[in-house]
Amino acid sequence: MVIFCFSHVLFYLCIPISEKGIIMANHANTKKAARKAEKKRVHNKYYAKTTRNLISKLKKLGDKKEAIELLPKVSSEIDKCVKRNIFHKNKAANLKSKLTKQVAAL
Repeated sequence: MVIFCFSHVLFYLCIPISEKGIIMANHANTKKAARKAEKKRVHNKYYAKTTRNLISKLKKLGDKKEAIELLPKVSSEIDKCVKRNIFHKNKAANLKSKLTKQVAAL
């Protein structure tokens, strides 16, 4: 919900949502945009979750040899998330740096 204030009068901008959680748009173009956004959200969620699982798997490893083998795969997945605009490039750089330090410390 977005609130606008114009000279002591509040206007609430609400997007109506149905029981299914889908945006109820009034125009054909808005309906299509809502469908595309939902499809992209699910797609991005899959890649983000897969990458987070790989990162947590790498963090839990205790064997340095296994961690060294897994690190390039994790770095590659992080870069793919940057390419898909799921992670910001600075976040990806920070993640890869921290993971590399962690693997080196094993």
